[in-house]
Amino acid sequence: MKRFTIAAAFAVLSAPAFADGHAATIGDAAAGEEQFNRQCVACHVVADASGEVLAGRNARTGPNLYGIAGRTIGSVEDFRYSDGLIELGEAGTLWTEETFVGYVQDPTGWLRETLDNRRARGKMAYQVREEAQAYDLYAYLATFAAEE
Repeated sequence: MKRFTIAAAFAVLSAPAFADGHAATIGDAAAGEEQFNRQCVACHVVADASGEVLAGRNARTGPNLYGIAGRTIGSVEDFRYSDGLIELGEAGTLWTEETFVGYVQDPTGWLRETLDNRRARGKMAYQVREEAQAYDLYAYLATFAAEE
Protein backbone atom coordinates (compact mmCIF):
# COMPACT_ATOMS: atom_id res chain seq x y z
CA MET A 1 0.00 0.00 0.00
CA LYS A 2 2.88 2.35 0.81
CA ARG A 3 4.37 1.87 -2.68
CA PHE A 4 1.00 2.70 -4.25
CA THR A 5 0.65 5.84 -2.12
CA ILE A 6 4.12 7.06 -3.08
CA ALA A 7 3.51 6.30 -6.76
CA ALA A 8 0.14 8.07 -6.68
CA ALA A 9 1.69 11.13 -5.02
CA PHE A 10 4.46 11.22 -7.61
CA ALA A 11 1.93 10.97 -10.42
CA VAL A 12 -0.11 13.87 -9.08
CA LEU A 13 2.91 16.06 -8.36
CA SER A 14 4.57 15.37 -11.71
CA ALA A 15 1.48 15.86 -13.86
CA PRO A 16 2.43 19.41 -14.95
CA ALA A 17 5.92 18.24 -15.92
CA PHE A 18 4.42 15.63 -18.22
CA ALA A 19 1.50 17.66 -19.54
CA ASP A 20 2.47 16.68 -23.08
CA GLY A 21 0.92 13.24 -22.55
CA HIS A 22 4.11 11.18 -22.51
CA ALA A 23 4.17 10.44 -18.82
CA ALA A 24 4.15 6.96 -17.43
CA THR A 25 0.68 6.16 -16.17
CA ILE A 26 1.00 2.58 -14.95
CA GLY A 27 4.58 1.62 -14.14
CA ASP A 28 6.67 1.84 -11.01
CA ALA A 29 9.84 3.84 -11.65
CA ALA A 30 11.75 2.21 -8.77
CA ALA A 31 10.97 -1.25 -10.11
CA GLY A 32 11.89 0.01 -13.58
CA GLU A 33 15.29 1.10 -12.34
CA GLU A 34 15.91 -2.43 -11.07
CA GLN A 35 14.77 -3.88 -14.41
CA PHE A 36 16.97 -1.44 -16.34
CA ASN A 37 20.00 -2.40 -14.27
CA ARG A 38 19.27 -6.09 -14.87
CA GLN A 39 18.07 -6.14 -18.47
CA CYS A 40 19.09 -3.01 -20.37
CA VAL A 41 22.54 -1.84 -19.24
CA ALA A 42 24.36 -4.31 -21.45
CA CYS A 43 23.19 -2.40 -24.53
CA HIS A 44 21.79 0.98 -23.44
CA VAL A 45 22.89 4.05 -21.55
CA VAL A 46 21.04 7.09 -20.30
CA ALA A 47 23.34 10.07 -20.81
CA ASP A 48 22.28 13.72 -20.85
CA ALA A 49 23.24 16.30 -23.49
CA SER A 50 26.54 17.02 -21.73
CA GLY A 51 27.44 13.32 -21.88
CA GLU A 52 26.99 12.65 -18.18
CA VAL A 53 25.93 9.03 -17.71
CA LEU A 54 22.84 9.03 -15.51
CA ALA A 55 22.08 5.31 -15.80
CA GLY A 56 23.83 2.36 -17.36
CA ARG A 57 27.45 1.64 -18.03
CA ASN A 58 28.07 3.71 -21.14
CA ALA A 59 27.03 0.85 -23.44
CA ARG A 60 26.62 1.73 -27.12
CA THR A 61 24.94 -1.28 -28.75
CA GLY A 62 21.53 0.35 -28.42
CA PRO A 63 20.65 4.05 -28.60
CA ASN A 64 20.90 6.45 -25.69
CA LEU A 65 17.55 6.35 -23.87
CA TYR A 66 17.79 9.84 -22.36
CA GLY A 67 14.61 11.78 -23.07
CA ILE A 68 12.90 8.82 -24.75
CA ALA A 69 9.43 9.75 -23.43
CA GLY A 70 7.86 11.80 -26.20
CA ARG A 71 10.88 11.62 -28.51
CA THR A 72 10.44 10.83 -32.18
CA ILE A 73 11.15 7.16 -32.83
CA GLY A 74 14.51 6.55 -34.48
CA SER A 75 15.87 10.02 -33.85
CA VAL A 76 19.09 9.59 -31.83
CA GLU A 77 21.74 11.15 -34.02
CA ASP A 78 24.36 8.81 -35.49
CA PHE A 79 22.58 5.65 -34.35
CA ARG A 80 21.84 3.05 -37.04
CA TYR A 81 18.20 2.10 -36.58
CA SER A 82 16.27 -0.60 -38.38
CA ASP A 83 14.43 0.48 -41.52
CA GLY A 84 11.12 0.03 -39.69
CA LEU A 85 12.03 2.41 -36.87
CA ILE A 86 13.34 4.93 -39.40
CA GLU A 87 10.04 4.72 -41.29
CA LEU A 88 8.06 5.32 -38.10
CA GLY A 89 10.27 8.25 -37.18
CA GLU A 90 9.88 9.82 -40.59
CA ALA A 91 6.12 9.51 -40.13
CA GLY A 92 6.45 11.44 -36.85
CA THR A 93 5.64 8.54 -34.53
CA LEU A 94 6.69 9.23 -30.95
CA TRP A 95 7.85 7.03 -28.12
CA THR A 96 4.88 6.94 -25.79
CA GLU A 97 4.12 4.53 -23.01
CA GLU A 98 2.03 2.46 -25.44
CA THR A 99 4.61 2.35 -28.26
CA PHE A 100 7.48 1.64 -25.87
CA VAL A 101 5.70 -1.20 -24.07
CA GLY A 102 4.64 -2.81 -27.34
CA TYR A 103 8.08 -2.52 -28.88
CA VAL A 104 10.19 -3.83 -25.99
CA GLN A 105 7.97 -6.88 -25.56
CA ASP A 106 8.35 -7.97 -29.20
CA PRO A 107 10.37 -5.55 -31.36
CA THR A 108 9.95 -7.33 -34.69
CA GLY A 109 6.36 -8.37 -34.09
CA TRP A 110 5.39 -4.87 -33.01
CA LEU A 111 7.05 -3.31 -36.05
CA ARG A 112 5.33 -5.77 -38.40
CA GLU A 113 1.94 -5.05 -36.89
CA THR A 114 2.42 -1.29 -36.62
CA LEU A 115 3.74 -0.92 -40.16
CA ASP A 116 1.50 -3.63 -41.60
CA ASN A 117 4.61 -5.07 -43.18
CA ARG A 118 5.47 -8.73 -42.60
CA ARG A 119 9.07 -8.08 -43.69
CA ALA A 120 9.75 -5.40 -41.07
CA ARG A 121 12.41 -6.38 -38.58
CA GLY A 122 13.71 -4.83 -35.40
CA LYS A 123 17.38 -4.90 -34.45
CA MET A 124 16.73 -5.27 -30.74
CA ALA A 125 17.12 -8.97 -29.97
CA TYR A 126 16.08 -8.78 -26.32
CA GLN A 127 12.40 -8.96 -25.33
CA VAL A 128 10.94 -7.85 -22.01
CA ARG A 129 8.87 -10.86 -20.99
CA GLU A 130 6.34 -9.33 -18.65
CA GLU A 131 4.11 -6.41 -19.59
CA ALA A 132 4.33 -5.00 -16.06
CA GLN A 133 8.13 -4.88 -16.36
CA ALA A 134 7.84 -2.99 -19.66
CA TYR A 135 5.58 -0.41 -17.99
CA ASP A 136 8.03 -0.14 -15.09
CA LEU A 137 10.93 0.44 -17.50
CA TYR A 138 9.03 3.21 -19.26
CA ALA A 139 8.16 4.82 -15.91
CA TYR A 140 11.84 4.82 -14.99
CA LEU A 141 13.06 6.12 -18.33
CA ALA A 142 10.37 8.83 -18.35
CA THR A 143 12.07 10.31 -15.27
CA PHE A 144 14.96 11.31 -17.55
CA ALA A 145 13.29 14.12 -19.46
CA ALA A 146 15.31 15.97 -22.06
CA GLU A 147 15.83 19.68 -21.48
CA GLU A 148 13.78 21.85 -23.77
